[in-house]
Amino acid sequence: MRRIVLAVASTVAGLVLLFSYRTSTSTSTSMAATAVTSSGGSSGDGSSGVSSGSTTLTGSEVNTRWGVVQVQITVNAGRIVNAGTVQVPDHNPRDVEINRVAVPILNSEAVAAQNAKIDVVSGATVTSDGYIRSLQSAIDAAHLS
Repeated sequence: MRRIVLAVASTVAGLVLLFSYRTSTSTSTSMAATAVTSSGGSSGDGSSGVSSGSTTLTGSEVNTRWGVVQVQITVNAGRIVNAGTVQVPDHNPRDVEINRVAVPILNSEAVAAQNAKIDVVSGATVTSDGYIRSLQSAIDAAHLS
C-alpha cells in the first residue's frame, strides 16, 4: 500500500513539474518599426511591381530560439504589395534549409492575407512565429487594419 501511495505521489509531482516548465526561450521585443518612403518610380528590372508612392516598413526584430527574424513590407494605396525578410536565422545549414522553403511561403501568405493572420509553416514553427510578430509590428506602423 505504501508503494502505491508513493508511486502516485511521485507521478503527480513529476506531472506538476513537467507542465509548469516554460519551454519558450524567446524574449520580448519592442514593437518599433521603421518606415522608408520611396522617392522614385518603379524598379528598373520590373520584377517587384512596386511603384512610386509606395512605403517600405520594417517590422521589429523578434528574437526567437534560433535567431532574429525581421520582416519588411511595402505598402501602396493601403495594401501590402510586397513582403520580405530582412533577417532570418542562418547560423547553421539546417536553418538555411528550413528558411529557404518557409520564407517564400510566409511572404506570399502575408501579401495574400493583407494581415498577420497567416498560417505557420510546418517544420518552421519558430521562424513562422517570429515572422508573424515582426509582420504585425510593420502592419501596425503602416496603420493597416
